[in-house]
Amino acid sequence: MTDFAQFIFSLFWYGVLILLPGAAFSVLLHFLLSLPMQRRDRARFFLDLLETALERGQAIEPAILSAAESRDRVMGVRFYLLAAHLENGARLGEALEKVPTFLPPQVNAMLRAGEKLGDLKKGLPACREALRVAPDTVRSTTHYMVAILLIFAPIACWLITLLSVYVVPRFKEVFAGMNVQLWPFTAFVLHLNDQHVLVYFEMLVFLALLTVATLYIGGPGFVRWFQFRNVPVVDGIAWWIPWKQKKLLRAFSAMLAVLLDGGVPEAEAVRLAGEATANEICRRRARRVIAALAQGAKLEDAIRKFDDTGEFHWRLTNATHAQGGFLNALRGWHAALDAKAFQQEEAATHITTSGLVILNGVVVALIAISMFGMLVMILRNMVEL
Repeated sequence: MTDFAQFIFSLFWYGVLILLPGAAFSVLLHFLLSLPMQRRDRARFFLDLLETALERGQAIEPAILSAAESRDRVMGVRFYLLAAHLENGARLGEALEKVPTFLPPQVNAMLRAGEKLGDLKKGLPACREALRVAPDTVRSTTHYMVAILLIFAPIACWLITLLSVYVVPRFKEVFAGMNVQLWPFTAFVLHLNDQHVLVYFEMLVFLALLTVATLYIGGPGFVRWFQFRNVPVVDGIAWWIPWKQKKLLRAFSAMLAVLLDGGVPEAEAVRLAGEATANEICRRRARRVIAALAQGAKLEDAIRKFDDTGEFHWRLTNATHAQGGFLNALRGWHAALDAKAFQQEEAATHITTSGLVILNGVVVALIAISMFGMLVMILRNMVEL
């Protein structure tokens, strides 16, 4: 075989063994990271479809069936499952209950609440509020964290395991043969290595990040698998995460404003707004507000039972005296809640990614310093001899 033919053969195997798997992994990574945005785009398209049908005076169910006849794959399989239930005679709310993962939980609950009121169009503004897209910085930072997880975290685990299993024991054998006294720091790192602490730590970090990435990519439909009926673990965690709490508060406030502008009685509006959040903690707080209303409290005072900070009370009090309806009066506050939520989410993501880089750097530094310490002791022992 000539040198040129051997070069071509080597180049071919280089492409097959490295470039093709790398390209396949890049395509898979792009597909996974785009899933949350695809779900959001499908929900926004569905809302556009509903709004167009309502503006033309058409019935919702035939409009959806007509759109399903296009067989467009962009809408996904769940849209056609929804259309199949409608074709079998189900109402929109019933079909949404049978296909709960087609739309985000909040949008699903808002549409069903609007159907119960007999005016689906009233809930569309609140649905669009819930589907507001995060800024590019938040999405790019989140995608960067997932990329670090899928690329660098497994490599870090593999390298540290390789050092702990093959490299460190060889150095220990050399030291045992030369009868050299170790530095205290090096002895400490070797003790950690003997107990596999560093390897377990990297694996724990990797599993934690893998869980976060799975929840992000899987979306609300996947998260609901971990929800218990009597113990709302997922809803409780969502309420105590600062940026998610602000988004839930915005969803409740937007739906409440829409219902109040539509002339719905206050108690019923609070109940439906609580249902629209698709969060059990919010439903319980809404029931406290309803109990306060039943005791004769004004809505702006009873709303204190929902928001512990008191800001909702202040905003709603001002909204009652404003012109143009509750939704217009509260729109600025909703935008502020969104901005704060996105800011907190971005900060948390940056802190997480930076912390992971620092932690991995500390682990690598511990191993490197201990290894160099061994080499220094070996060289010093050789000089003394």
